[in-house]
This record gives sequence, structure tokens and C-alpha cells, in this order.
Amino acid sequence: MPMSTAVLPLPTPRRSGHVLLRTLERMTVYVPVLLMGLLALASYWLLRSTPEAPVSVAKAAAQHIPTDIMRRFAVRTYGPGGALKSEVFGKEARLYPDDGSMEIDHSRIRSINPQGVVTTALAQRAWSNSAHDEFVLKGDAVVVREAAVLPGGERLDRLEFQGQHLHVFSATRRLVSEQPVVLIRGGNRITANQMDYTEQGRERVAVLTGRVRALLVGRQGH
Repeated sequence: MPMSTAVLPLPTPRRSGHVLLRTLERMTVYVPVLLMGLLALASYWLLRSTPEAPVSVAKAAAQHIPTDIMRRFAVRTYGPGGALKSEVFGKEARLYPDDGSMEIDHSRIRSINPQGVVTTALAQRAWSNSAHDEFVLKGDAVVVREAAVLPGGERLDRLEFQGQHLHVFSATRRLVSEQPVVLIRGGNRITANQMDYTEQGRERVAVLTGRVRALLVGRQGH
């Protein structure tokens, strides 16, 4: 089976005391859907949960048992002016005190950044670590950044990732898939066995490996 590698540059397109919420200020164009949505859910739990006794925490840590479970929920966060910033829907969510991880079944996470760009993520299961800087979307995972025109006039094409296992590292603005993945930008469609997508400043690069196939459609006009 032919093997190839493609490197594709992509055009540029409260509670004040909580460390989790302060992380929201570091959101970027792609990653916000995962950070904002899952941090909103984590913050909700922090506000409604009371500290447990040390002995109980130790037992929970040893058994990896969730202390908080929500079913058929919706959590929304709003900006100072009342504008919707993010929303998380799920069939069931679980918080594990032993390692601080979180899981959401049948998750739908949607965020709107300050520039009005809408990003949505769907998956059979979403997971995040305790630092909320690493995320995994498993099972029919789809992440979509909708097309938009930024206040300065810059146009962003619709950008979509599809896969069974999408691994996001928000601190380094990186998305990795070790399983077959589909990348769609505007009318262009690219498939590969693996993908490593990064954002560095205004530069976006997708490294595609394995069996790479691409359908590229030229732009009309400017």
C-alpha cells in the first residue's frame, strides 16, 4: 500500500477566583470549543460541590469512582454583556476526583469566540485531563469551525475534522489523530491514516501521513 506524507499550510483564517476560568482568556481560534465547553462544565461542578473529607477522597482515588454525575444536562456560559460564550450538552457527565479527569457521553460542545466565530464538537465520548489542557474525542468525532468574516474583513473558510479518535493538546495548539481522519476546508477534502495539526501564531499546518488522498478545488475570484 503506498505511503506518503503531506504537509499542508492552512490559510489564517464567574467566578474570578477559579484557575479554570482564568484559562478561558488564553483561548485561540480552533481550540476554544473544547476548552470553553469543558471548563464551563468543570466550573459548574466546582461551584456546586462541597469538599470531601480526606479519607473519602483517598478511597475514591484508589477506586477511580466518579463523585459527581449529571444526566441529560445542558450547561451554558455567558459573557459580561449577556452574549452566549459556550454551551455543553450531554447524555451523562462524570467527574473523577482521583485524577481530576472528566468524561461526557454523547457530547455536543459549542463555543462562540469574541470575534463571533462558531466552533462545534460532537463525539460519542469526550474526555479531559485534570489540567483541562488535554482532550480526547472518541467515536464519530466531528469538530467544525464555521465560515466567518472577522471584524477586520478577513475571511475564514469552514474547517472540519472527522475521525474516531481526535486528541487535542490546547497548550501547544495541536490536534493529533493516530487513526484515519478527514480534513475538509471549504471545498477541499483530504483523507489520511494519521494527522498532526498545529497552530503557531497565524500559521496553521497539517502533517498528514499514511495513505493520503486529496480533492482540491480552486477558488473562484479572489
